[in-house]
Amino acid sequence: MSTLQTNKMTNYRWVICAMLFAATTVNYMDRQVLSLTWKDFIAPEFHWTDANYGIITATFSIFYACISLFAGKFIDWMGSKKGYIWAIFVWSLGACLHAACGWATMKIEGIESVETLKAVEAGSDIAVAIATISVWLFLACRCVLALGEAGNFPAAIKVTAEYFPKKDRAFATSIFNSGASVGALAAPLCIPILAEKTGWEMAFIIIGAIGFIWAGAWGFMYDKPSKNKFLNDAERAYINQDEDDEQDNNLAAAENEGPKIPFFKCFTYRQTWAFICGKLFTDGVWWFFLFWAPAYFSDQFGYKSSSSMGQILIFVLYAIVTILSIGGGYLPKYFVEKKGMNPYAGRMRAMLIFAFFPIFALLAQPLAGWEDSPIDPAWWPAIIIGLAGAGHQAWSANLYSTIGDMFPKSVTASITGIGTMFGGLGSYCINLGAGELFTYADEQGAAFQFFGFEGKPAGYMIIFCICAVAYLLGWTIMKTLVPKYKPIC
Repeated sequence: MSTLQTNKMTNYRWVICAMLFAATTVNYMDRQVLSLTWKDFIAPEFHWTDANYGIITATFSIFYACISLFAGKFIDWMGSKKGYIWAIFVWSLGACLHAACGWATMKIEGIESVETLKAVEAGSDIAVAIATISVWLFLACRCVLALGEAGNFPAAIKVTAEYFPKKDRAFATSIFNSGASVGALAAPLCIPILAEKTGWEMAFIIIGAIGFIWAGAWGFMYDKPSKNKFLNDAERAYINQDEDDEQDNNLAAAENEGPKIPFFKCFTYRQTWAFICGKLFTDGVWWFFLFWAPAYFSDQFGYKSSSSMGQILIFVLYAIVTILSIGGGYLPKYFVEKKGMNPYAGRMRAMLIFAFFPIFALLAQPLAGWEDSPIDPAWWPAIIIGLAGAGHQAWSANLYSTIGDMFPKSVTASITGIGTMFGGLGSYCINLGAGELFTYADEQGAAFQFFGFEGKPAGYMIIFCICAVAYLLGWTIMKTLVPKYKPIC
């Protein structure tokens, strides 16, 4: 690497990383409002079943998947600054629009008050009509939310590739990616309280409005490294050290994004399909835990999301995810710097380690029924799901970083969007399937059995088994497709 400037290096890249972390936190808080309010606040008003909720989450996932295919290309075309602002503005608007669904349902059905809405006889024609109309309204709002949220990760990965050298990208990605678990961590502490004190509608509006504030700050703080007034030359040289290995450092290196690759040509590379498989087999696991964990503790143990115990369980679950997952970004750096491995090999070894974490999910349901447990049995699945979630977040941080290892900066957002689309497809399958499975298992009761469990607990056990093996399967396929480090030049 060329000689650095004698002045002390600035560290503004970490400020940018903190902004990415904040955006991802807001992203997941907006996504979590529904999962923390539907079971105890929204479902009683609109007479929803698990299948209704499963349809909503699955539709969000599939729409998110479709938009993600083009979101990365949009970010590459629009640029990190404007593209990110547009993304967070749209998803914040979509989050706030959820608040109008109750009012619109009542207007369409000619119902005067929420009390009248709740008093409708379950299973009656009017109850079915209310459920159907409200589901469609929420679906429309979730689609607006997905339209914006699909831009978050392509934009964040592109910014990370712009502001960090390859050896630091997994660690930086693990930091901003931990915003997902921090958002999920903060959500149960504030959203159920907001819903209980001010109504579920205000929970959507208050949390959604935070994104507009972030968009204003991003417009002021972000610019490309070569133009950003908050960086000095020493930090620019550090950021561009990968280019320096092949050429003398100069400002043009900061703008060098590599060869332009046509969008559809990306699908001809094995490296693209390796990333796709890593997302397809694992994203649905995380989204299942994110969308269904509050309902699980309510169904299995009777702890509503608004209860103190329900909030503590979700908080501890995501505290485990947050604390353990950040270390996931450091492990490949250790393999690269201490063991002399290339970035891709180091990441793949780290990902194999993290792929074993979700296997703990096999114990969640058996320990949940442990009658002689020395602690409340609800703590076991909370801890176990937390470990599985930590494994996912560490896996995800390294999976995203393989894009920067193998592809030029010109297509990082596009490849991220392609992989995210397939991750959304996986989420669609698991969420739609879970909703239908849980409703069916609940109706069948003791007639539905799996591994010694009956009814809905048997349904949860089936999903936990799927979650447990998904990462090892994904890693095996990735390693088969790209056994050794082979960048696209």
